[in-house]
Amino acid sequence: MKYLIGVLSLLALASCSSQEKEQKLEQLDKKSAREVTLKTVVKGDSVLHITTQHIWYNGEQIAAKSDTIITAAAPNTWDGVDSTKTLSKVPIYVTVQ
Repeated sequence: MKYLIGVLSLLALASCSSQEKEQKLEQLDKKSAREVTLKTVVKGDSVLHITTQHIWYNGEQIAAKSDTIITAAAPNTWDGVDSTKTLSKVPIYVTVQ
């Protein structure tokens, strides 16, 4: 465990000190990666927020999962339902940990 922490800290220092340009997504190695797709679908008076994940390791897909959150198309406010506002156009914020 001590060696693992030491190696990880050395890798972190080496990656911070290098002056390489950021890689475009198309250039990244996809043999070991996680792909996350966010999609919004309006269905009747509901909005479906669909998240799909595919995880690859050594070129082989090891996991796939899809989650859906359903919300009303028009949010309820203190003034009642406002038909000019829709949750299908709300910005998406992504947090990566």
